Amino acid sequence: MLNLDGILYKVTKPARYTGHEWNSVVKDWDGVEVKLALAYPDVYEIGMSNLGLAILYDVVNRQPHLLAERFYTPWPDMASAMQEAGIPLFSLESRHWVRDFDVVGFSLGYELTYTNVLQMLHLAGIPLHSWERGEGHPLVVAGGSCAVNPEPMADFVDCFVIGEGEEVILELAEVCRGWKKEGKGEDRKGLLKSMAELPGVYVPSLYPGGHPPQALVRRRVVSPLPPPLTRPVVPYISVVHDRAMVEIQRGCPRACRFCQAGVIYRPLRRRTPQEVMEAVEELLKNTGYNELSLLSLSSSDYPEIQGLVKALVERYQGRNLAISLPSLRIDSFTIPLAQALSGAKKPSLTFAPEAGSQRLRDVLRKGVTEDDLLRATQAAFSHGLTSVKLYFMVGLPTETLEDVQEIVRLVGKVREEGRKHASTRFQIKVSVAAFIPKPHTPFQWAPLCSEEELEAKFQILKRGLKKLEAHLSWQDPQQSWLEAALARGDGSVGRVIEEAWRRGCVFDAWSQDHRYQEWQQAFETVGLDPDYYTRRPRALEEPLPWDHIHCGVNPAVLRQEYRQAVGT
Repeated sequence: MLNLDGILYKVTKPARYTGHEWNSVVKDWDGVEVKLALAYPDVYEIGMSNLGLAILYDVVNRQPHLLAERFYTPWPDMASAMQEAGIPLFSLESRHWVRDFDVVGFSLGYELTYTNVLQMLHLAGIPLHSWERGEGHPLVVAGGSCAVNPEPMADFVDCFVIGEGEEVILELAEVCRGWKKEGKGEDRKGLLKSMAELPGVYVPSLYPGGHPPQALVRRRVVSPLPPPLTRPVVPYISVVHDRAMVEIQRGCPRACRFCQAGVIYRPLRRRTPQEVMEAVEELLKNTGYNELSLLSLSSSDYPEIQGLVKALVERYQGRNLAISLPSLRIDSFTIPLAQALSGAKKPSLTFAPEAGSQRLRDVLRKGVTEDDLLRATQAAFSHGLTSVKLYFMVGLPTETLEDVQEIVRLVGKVREEGRKHASTRFQIKVSVAAFIPKPHTPFQWAPLCSEEELEAKFQILKRGLKKLEAHLSWQDPQQSWLEAALARGDGSVGRVIEEAWRRGCVFDAWSQDHRYQEWQQAFETVGLDPDYYTRRPRALEEPLPWDHIHCGVNPAVLRQEYRQAVGT
């Protein structure tokens, strides 16, 4: 096994690279038929918080003839130390070189990790471009929410999985297994053609003249949901979501016009309360966590949520279990649910009004009112919950400065509820992000708001919320610009991604490492105008780079929704 003693003392948080965590799976390398290296293209603390990758790790390793191991993007100090020592990128479990695996799979959950993918391929010694790979190179696969527009990364990925991966990852592995048994390793194009025959798999290199016909690739959906993950790998160091997690339902019953997740994770599928309770019991026993997150796009829309939370609080009151419910719907948060949560340790609540004015919430088809928010916060504060986070967007279609000012007024109303009902000191956190029109949503034709307009709106919020003593966090508009360009790009944007990486752009999601000027220079060098992808309104009949990916909603329905939203 690779000895890292000579370099780990040089880097921060060496436990990022040591492996051997609790519940990690180490198999006999020579005793399995297909080996998969699974990656989240960000630092260990981010990647270890990704439930989707943890699920796939468990799914693969349950198969006796398959092996899955993990790797993440080395922090710059580790990357430099590895290059100086001549050490390629390796997996955590067995420290085999990533290039020696049969399949290298990336989870693309955020567009600002794209340059990290290139960095990891480079450190692994795997050619960046799909057309440069041949016999002896692993198959490079990518999936995740960003894969619904695969074109910006099409030069670097052999095949994309569109949709949910629990079933298709085993099908991919089975194709590789058969190919190896038949001794066809040198016929890479034939392997890719076999992969393309799998439902939900897109192979860009099979269409050298451009992407395939419209709606060729349909999103994979797993139904019913498989049993929840109950034996995740437990990290040695603190990670972003350092808690037990159970997905109580997948999909969302709402149809907000801005929300990409509501489209790409439909239809709604639920786990029973009994299944959740059993999973929690196993999770806590297998991990030792005393914090639990019940995951869903809309946790309070789970029909049995009140009874489930109450039962969990009662069962684990001796352990002082903390329960969090991310993405709570304002209009379905009730006093009984607040009462149930009040018995848990330090519950965290997040509500997403999205917009300050009712007019703009109606444009979004958010389906909540100001009274809904005030009732929800009253219920929370009056039952001893002392911290509420509110999530808003600015730069929305049809938005005015008056709509932004309404955010301040609405937060002021919430503060009044806190002062009236909270028995102890309360805290209001306000998180604001620039709206980014995402593929496969009714707003995919809308432009990104200009940086100058965003700055003016931010100043309104900064001044107003400071007076209300509310803590404001704000996404950097320059990062929003880049996210929009990558999310809405076509195949040409791949050349920009590569140019930016060659200019040293990695960890673009980290504000201290974001190199806005280098990205601008990359667009200029390649000869592309970023505003073409970001701030240009698109005609409703204009071909879109992601038209060949079908996520389950008819484009005609999306057009109708957009017309209704903007009044055209």
